[in-house]
Formats: sequence, C-alpha cells, structure tokens
Amino acid sequence: MKRPEVPGERDRDHDREDAWFAGLGLLRATQPAALDDPAPAASAAPRQRRFIRPDGATPSAPAEHPTPARIYRTFAWARALLGGLMLLTQGLVHAYGVAQLSWTVIALCGGYAVAAALALRTPRSLLQPRPQPHRGRWLACTVGVDLLCFGLLLWLLGRSLNSAALYALPVLMAAALAPRELALGVAAVASLTMLGAATLQSTEGEATTSLMQAGLAGAGLFAIAALTSELAARLAREERTARNTLALARQQALLNRLVIEEMQDGVLVVDRRGQIRAANPAALVLIGAPVGPHPARLRLRDRPAWRPLVQAIDQAYASGTWPEAGRDLQLFLEPPEARTLRLRLRFTRKREPEFDEAMCVLFIEDVRTLRARVQQEKLAAMGRVSAGIAHEIRNPLAAITQANALLAEDLHDPVLRQLADIVADNAERLRRIVDDVMAVAPGGLGDGGHALIDLPAQLREISADWLRTNGLPVQPGAAPIALQLPAHPLAARFELDHLRRVMVNLLDNAWRHGSQQPGAIEVVLEALPDGARAALSVGSDGPPITPDVERHLFEPFFSTASRGTGLGLYICRELCERYGASIEYRAAARGARAVNLFIVTVPLPGAEARRTTDPHR
Repeated sequence: MKRPEVPGERDRDHDREDAWFAGLGLLRATQPAALDDPAPAASAAPRQRRFIRPDGATPSAPAEHPTPARIYRTFAWARALLGGLMLLTQGLVHAYGVAQLSWTVIALCGGYAVAAALALRTPRSLLQPRPQPHRGRWLACTVGVDLLCFGLLLWLLGRSLNSAALYALPVLMAAALAPRELALGVAAVASLTMLGAATLQSTEGEATTSLMQAGLAGAGLFAIAALTSELAARLAREERTARNTLALARQQALLNRLVIEEMQDGVLVVDRRGQIRAANPAALVLIGAPVGPHPARLRLRDRPAWRPLVQAIDQAYASGTWPEAGRDLQLFLEPPEARTLRLRLRFTRKREPEFDEAMCVLFIEDVRTLRARVQQEKLAAMGRVSAGIAHEIRNPLAAITQANALLAEDLHDPVLRQLADIVADNAERLRRIVDDVMAVAPGGLGDGGHALIDLPAQLREISADWLRTNGLPVQPGAAPIALQLPAHPLAARFELDHLRRVMVNLLDNAWRHGSQQPGAIEVVLEALPDGARAALSVGSDGPPITPDVERHLFEPFFSTASRGTGLGLYICRELCERYGASIEYRAAARGARAVNLFIVTVPLPGAEARRTTDPHR
C-alpha cells in the first residue's frame, strides 16, 4: 500500500538534496552521475572531437575536488589552526603566570591539535565526487571530536573560556556540510553544554547572568546554523545548475565540432598575421595543407602558393568589407594544380576593450563542386521536363506506329512500302528515345534488387544474346566478342535486367566505335586482389577517345553519333550506383588491342565478413 504523502515532505527532501551533506555521501545520492561527475563527458571529448583546434586543447576539466570537499578542507585547516592557537595560549598563560599550569588542559589541547592535524590527511577517495560509504562517519567523528573537546575544556576552564566562539566552528561545519536537522542538532548539543556548565559553575548570585549569557550564545549558534544551512543549500542549487549548464555547453560544443568537421565546405579561422587558429579537415584539403592535429603551426604567409589567400585576407582587413556571395580566387598548388576556390569572409571582434584582436573566419568552397551542384540541379530539372514531354509523345507515337502498320498491309507499290518502312523505322527510333528519356526520370530505372547472380554465367548468356540479336557470328574465333571469364562462379548483387542493360549499352558503343572484326570487343571479368570487388571491363579496338570527349562521356544527352540520344552511358552509371558499383573510362596501355576500356567495379557480398574472420589477414 502506498504511503500517503505528508505535506511539506517534498520540500524537506529537496532541502536534503541541496545540502552539501548529500554531496559528501552521508545521504542517498539523488543526482545523476553525469551531473555529479562531469568527468566522463570531458574525457570523451578528445576521442570524439574531430574539429582541429590550434593547440589540440580539450575542454577544461573539472576541479580535482568538488565544492563540498574544498569546504571540508577549509574547515580542517581552521581546526588545525585553532588547535595550535589553543596550545600557544596555554603556553603564554603559564609563561606570564596568569594562571596555574594544568597538564590536563595541556593534554586536551594537544590531543585536539593532533586530531585536527590528522584530519588534514583525509583519504583522497573520500573527497571524490562519487558517494563513498565512510564519508558520513568521517564527518560525524570530526564534529563529535570538536563537541567533546570543547565541552571538556568548558568544564575544566569554566567561565574563563569563550565557549561560544569555539562552538561556532563545529556548528558552521555541520551547517555547511550536513542537512539542516543535523546542524540544528549540533547547535542544540552545544547550547545544552553551555547551559549545563553555566548552571553548575556559577554561584547563586551569578546564576541568572550566566544562564542568560549561555542562552544568548546558544541562540546565536542556532541562528548561525540556520543561516549557514540556507546559504549552503542555495550554493548547492547554483552549483548544480552550473554543472547542468556546463554539461549542455560541452555537448553542444561537441555537436558543433562534429557538424563543422563533416561539412564539405572548408572552415578556416585566421588572425591578422595569417596564423591559422582553427581549421576543419575539408579546409586543409582545399588549400593543400597536410591534415594534422596542430594546424596552428601553419602560417599562410609561409607558402608562396597561399599568397592569393593572404592578399584576400589583407584586403578584407583593410577595407572591412567582403562581398556577401563571396569571391573566387585561384591557388597554384603542388604538384602543379590550379584550384579555383570561392572565398567568403566573416569577422569576429572581441567587445572587451582590452582585447582588440579580430579573427577572420573563412568559408572555402571548391568552384568545381559548386558547378557540379548547379549542373546536377539543371540536369534534374531537365530530366523532369524531358520525362513530361516524353510521356506526352508516347501516346501519339503509338497511334502513328499502329496506323502505319495498318496502311502497310494494303500497300502493294514498292515505293509506297519503302516509305512505310521508313516511317516504321523512325517511329521505332522515337520509341527508343522516349524509353531512354523515361528511364532517366526519377524512379524510371526501378528499385535495385538484392538477388545474387553468377556474373560469369550471366555475362556469357548476355553476350550470346547480343550477338544473335545483331545477327553476328556466335562461334569462337569468328565472333566479334572475345570473353575472358573465370571458370568458377562469382556471385554479385545485381538485378539481371539492369546488368543486361549496362552490358548492351557498352557492347553497342564498342561495336559502333570499333573495327567490327573478330575479337574486336574484349569482355574481361576478374576478382580484384582485395577480394572485396570484381572488375568487369569492356574494351574495343577503335581509335582512342579524345580528352575533350572523355570529360563528357557520362553526361546525359551528350553523343558523338548523329542518331544517338546520349543517354546510354549516363544510364549505365545510374544503374551501377544503385548497387554500390562504379563505372569509369580508361585508356589502355600502348600496344594493347583493346584501346578504349569501360571498367565496371562491382562489390562482392560477404567480402567484408571474410576479411574480418580470416585469421591469416
């Protein structure tokens, strides 16, 4: 049965949580470990931090001891100082003959001084942020020793001892480090001790005065306990809030560094002298600097290749302005490479008058990437428009084809039949163009499958079908295709229809631009040495492709043939990318029969697992 909640109980529990006593582990810890001990977040920062800072500094580590431990240390030093002063006072009193020497008092003061000195040697484990089971007993023993020693001194020295000043120390210590109830209990014990001593040691005429002084001193101790406990609770709440804020700030800083590091654009922080203060890896790669943990050792003025960058920064500092859209500049890096970068500058200035240094934040982008992005957007828009047009053409084209076929059935004149054949051929050509345009539209190629196919077997079948479809010899030695395929099966994840379409496009290009002699087309399949990929190459013996044509090979609607759509290689690349494969053009070495090579690199399933489990790798 659930116990009913007592009014005010939640407030009392909140006060207990706020007391430093809970911080020392005397009460059940109610704070999450991440807030009581922010060290894990700080220790994880160097492993996760990927944004390169100049000095490789990590976020500031928390203090070695939390605030309760520092307060306890302060009280321990105060107790040790008080014990030394008590011994010194007894020595001075005896030296000047003010009172008779009491070895009991000397022994008591010496014992307290020794105990206070030993308290300075508190085990380090008791001062760590996480709760420890012996902290409560340690603090209770410390306060108990104070109450016992001061009580005995009060009984031995009587009214000559200022007991209220002595009892203020354990009351303050309990109020700062313990719950409010325990602090008031310590004040009550001290007040009762002073009242008892005043009652027994005062004469009949002085009893009233002594009791009043003891009562006022006790009331002062209660006030000290209540006020100190409230201040300690408020300080605990503020420190907990600060810890939460610090943890959130560190987390946000880590997120910002990860975001900046993953950016494809470069971010570079440079001062007026050209010293790199911070940089992400993308910026270092763009300017041709080595990616390392200490980019602050790099100065832009030290390398001649960075002179245009330095001139742009000096100009921006001098004018105080920079175009909002940025400005292009060219760097000549080594090995000889001209790289055009778009530079956007922002300035950060310190508002404090003693800090007048301004930092320049550079956002660097590769112009080639920008142009490729714009080109992709244009191609996507063009593809959508072309798909719409092709869809509108398909229905009239089907009607034209059907009407031409019906007319051809009633035509007997050879000239008219020849004209009907011309119409049929061009209608078929238009149909292929429409199919290609619809294929490159979004979703037109279909989703990639996950079935495994045997590459050597399928390539043999596709090559034979292509030869039969084009009416070419199939017999080895007479066929224009020379196959070099492995004898053992080689499985890959590739949709069969998509593989057929890639191969047909490559074979058509090789036949069109080759010598069309037996063996003019070479189809080679082999597993790469890493065991994770296979390379399929389709080569032809035609003239080498010129550089001005090579750079546009895989662009849509680019063709060197008058009757081509320019979508064949573009479709091949799109299909390969759906299965994690890649396609590229490569000119063969001099002396090879196949001069123009189109190489498709296909990933092999399970290769990563084999490399992981192989004990010999």
